[in-house]
Amino acid sequence: MRPHPNERSRTMSAHKTISVIGAGAWGTALANAVANADRSVILYARDAEAAERIATTRINPKLPGIRVDDDVIVTADSTRATNARTVLLAVPAQNLRAAITTLAPKLADGTHVIATAKGIERGTRKFMTEIIAEVAPQTIAAILSGPSFADDIARGLPTAVTIASREAPDAASLAYKLGTPAFRPYHTTDVRGVEIGGAAKNVLAIAAGIVIGRKLGASALAALTTRGFAELMRFGTALGAQPETLTGLSGLGDLVLSCSSQQSRNLSFGIALGQGKTVNEASGGKLAEGSFTAEVLLEMARAQGIDMPISEAVAAVLNGQLSTGDAVDMLLARPIKAER
Repeated sequence: MRPHPNERSRTMSAHKTISVIGAGAWGTALANAVANADRSVILYARDAEAAERIATTRINPKLPGIRVDDDVIVTADSTRATNARTVLLAVPAQNLRAAITTLAPKLADGTHVIATAKGIERGTRKFMTEIIAEVAPQTIAAILSGPSFADDIARGLPTAVTIASREAPDAASLAYKLGTPAFRPYHTTDVRGVEIGGAAKNVLAIAAGIVIGRKLGASALAALTTRGFAELMRFGTALGAQPETLTGLSGLGDLVLSCSSQQSRNLSFGIALGQGKTVNEASGGKLAEGSFTAEVLLEMARAQGIDMPISEAVAAVLNGQLSTGDAVDMLLARPIKAER
């Protein structure tokens, strides 16, 4: 039996629609970028009052100075937001499980669900696509990551990222759907490599911030970033990531950006730590994903026998075992060895 014309219309509309779940700065920026791809875009805000305010004023206080594109539909209706075949999850890593659990019953079979958080779930040690596959097995999980700041994307400044899905046609299709002249997604099937790059670089950016905060100089920052990348490579290749992914946008590219610009929340957080602030004071009420990822990253590294001294130092600072000064001294006291 053929579907009713209205049902066919809803299905066709869903295929042309892209939903962004999470109306923070990052989600709003992604919604603006996708709107420029000439797609129907829905931005979902969990708070009904916030959704109404953004829809009316076209301004999101979490992304000041940026107008929300007039073509972006802002809603607090999760049913409406899930009437799409491509869904971007713009929620923090530690909140992703709760978000996809709420949405899963409403997502159609074959829906592409793209995580955009850079982290690893504490407790389970699972990456974002693993959580999506576990909670919403009827969907196709993907990950979007790379050197990108919300403000740059929202303003339409040139940005290149990586999008990964297990099957090459899915990854290529998503890159095509989301891409614009200013927002350029490259695609790959190396899901794990893309996820590792984003998670590890946040922890290393905190370390870079500590170097800046303690005024150790540009030479020390360059050394820290380079040796941090060596850690990222060791960890990634041990867990099956492709080296070309780790040296690409979602690995080295994102690490360089996060260790060089104070737009990076992780770098700014590390700077504050290096200046002597406590963990709570350093956060300033803003999310630094690396502060949640450091311990689980280190747990995974130890389980695999991977040497990650910089990440270990960051974790020790965050849990109060070491001061930032002691952490630096610990790293400087390591034996001299061949570079690899």
